[in-house]
Amino acid sequence: MAIVEIPDIVSQEDIDEFLGTISANIKKIRVSKGISQFDLALTIGQKGSGFYTCAENCTKGKRFNLIQLFKIAKALDVPIVEFFKPID
Repeated sequence: MAIVEIPDIVSQEDIDEFLGTISANIKKIRVSKGISQFDLALTIGQKGSGFYTCAENCTKGKRFNLIQLFKIAKALDVPIVEFFKPID
């Protein structure tokens, strides 16, 4: 039993939707610029596309961290805020 009960401010569904929005926006921008997952993965310092692919597709519990988002924004030449916009 916890000493202090801390209410959940977001559900797992909310978190999944948030992460999905970021990933979908990254993918949309990357594809529109004609850049492959592999090339972008290498550009942000990954040794291959495995992690990147899973993070972009929200699989295997992989997700981008803040530094990776910063690098992706720089590589795609877009403001990082573009990743957080609601999906049309």
